[in-house]
Amino acid sequence: MAFDRYVAICKPLFYPLIMNHKRCIGLVIGSWIIGIPFLLGLISQIFSLPFCSSNKLEHVFCDIRPLLKLACGDISAEVYSVYVDGGLLAIFPIFCVFVSYVKIITTILKLPSASGRHKAFLTCSSHLMVVTLFFVSASISYLMPISGHSSVNDIVLSLFYTIVTPMFNPLIYSLRNKDFIMAMRKMLLKCLGLVGK
Repeated sequence: MAFDRYVAICKPLFYPLIMNHKRCIGLVIGSWIIGIPFLLGLISQIFSLPFCSSNKLEHVFCDIRPLLKLACGDISAEVYSVYVDGGLLAIFPIFCVFVSYVKIITTILKLPSASGRHKAFLTCSSHLMVVTLFFVSASISYLMPISGHSSVNDIVLSLFYTIVTPMFNPLIYSLRNKDFIMAMRKMLLKCLGLVGK
């Protein structure tokens, strides 16, 4: 999305040429290729963990951090690996988003009209808000010490970055669409019986 916003703001006339179907597929495949080795490493770590007590996972999904809380024995290498993987998986996307927004802001500030600058900032602010919510909650969840916060905090943070933030993404972008707003208004008025059928 940061690349999409960069192209939309900084190279608007070339947007259809740059953000074509092939480029979008390439960005998705690239994300998978980068993420799969990390996931395979986590899976191998999970299967090599020694478990000797409770098998009750106090979490909403099977993730490495709650499993590490259940493991017994020396798990320092696995804990260190989680921090390294979490840091690496966070640093690269955050850096890309930061660089794209520096370029976007410098381009926006060069726009001659105040209304153009305002519209461009509104377009980018929704994406920046969703990205910030996601990375802050995921970073707190994965980079805090495992014994540093409770299972309830882990659950709330994981629900936030896995469910709440992705749910906000289409909602935020849809609410900026005038056709969507009009359709929702008509549907609401129809449901309330204020408009004839």
